[in-house]
Amino acid sequence: MNFVGTLGFSIVVPFLVFLVTKWGGNALVYGLVGATYSIFQLIGAPILGRWSDRFGRRKILLLSQLGTLVSWLIFLVAFFVPARIIADIDSTILGQFAVTLPLVLLFVARAADGITGGNVSVANAYLADITDEHDRSKNFGRMALSGNLGFVLGPALAGLLGATVYGEMLPVVAALLISILAMLIIAFGLKEYDPCVLDSAPEPRSLRKVFGQEHKECFETPTAENVTFGTILKIAGVARLLAAYFLVMLGFSFFYIGFPIHAVKVLQWSITDTGMFFAYLSLVMVVAQGPILARASKSFSDGVLAIGGTLVLTIGFAGLFWAYVPMLYVAATLIALGNGLMWPSVMAMLSSAAGNQHQGAVQGTSGSIGAAASIIGLVAGGLLYNWAGAWVFVMAALLILPVSLFARRA
Repeated sequence: MNFVGTLGFSIVVPFLVFLVTKWGGNALVYGLVGATYSIFQLIGAPILGRWSDRFGRRKILLLSQLGTLVSWLIFLVAFFVPARIIADIDSTILGQFAVTLPLVLLFVARAADGITGGNVSVANAYLADITDEHDRSKNFGRMALSGNLGFVLGPALAGLLGATVYGEMLPVVAALLISILAMLIIAFGLKEYDPCVLDSAPEPRSLRKVFGQEHKECFETPTAENVTFGTILKIAGVARLLAAYFLVMLGFSFFYIGFPIHAVKVLQWSITDTGMFFAYLSLVMVVAQGPILARASKSFSDGVLAIGGTLVLTIGFAGLFWAYVPMLYVAATLIALGNGLMWPSVMAMLSSAAGNQHQGAVQGTSGSIGAAASIIGLVAGGLLYNWAGAWVFVMAALLILPVSLFARRA
């Protein structure tokens, strides 16, 4: 399910900047399109996380995927409406761009996807429900691995489909069909597990084993609706890990908004070139979060992997400054390797700190923290690229570097 969902999302990454430009936008508008998703996810993710604690993970995952399906339908409609100019902007600070009807529909589509965009945090909570403590890092690595497999195929598929006579429309149709497939997988292929938030203590573990129930042990805890942001921050280690989460998402937002613009303006890449780059990046992440992480986790703790991965990731982001294609692929390799070791380890540490009582709430809060970082990073990243060019990648590296300190203290 995570693979299919990521595939649908990543398929638009290589060509979205071309589409925004075609419909009248500029670098700032491209950043705002990405930020729109995050703004609405900031609202929706914690609500969906708490609902998953109360009503079950599978129902909320299905609701979230339905929102994604609706968003792709709106996106597809944008191709068929006239490119009527609603407003024409020419500003020293904001740049020159036009607000057109298709561009407005694109914003509406991203908002619809964002408000129901708690699927990642709910999926993480679902994984935590069914994972024992000693398998936590390995299973979160597998979760990240499945997502990165989607990121390998998605951009590559976009590059191939975008090169046809149908241009950018065909990848959107593919994303719509993939979203339908994800809904079917959730509806018919995913078991429901009662979340570990109960009003009274359950029967002993041994009795559940007799009846073949494989759910993890749950404990008596307050009701989910009484959990506040302050409660979550008081959990040992969570505040530092959420700070690390914020910085990682902020740095990556600078990268994801800056590099496609850099590819078009400086490198003069096509949709296919951009798609292949992101496919390579994700392929190395698959290797890093698969066999490399599996071996490394046997010898090193999550904290050590998070610190080491952060340092490698920092060097990789700084390497994007040079507009030399071989160097860019070396930088991509370091980014993938560093993130492949760091991100599953941070997520495993966060899940472990949350415990059984507040998984959904903590994961939902982390989704909101990530959305807030994306809002700031996508908007600021677009502006910073206009002003500073490739220096925005060095800024991303400096933002991520302190994560190693937070991970060590946590």
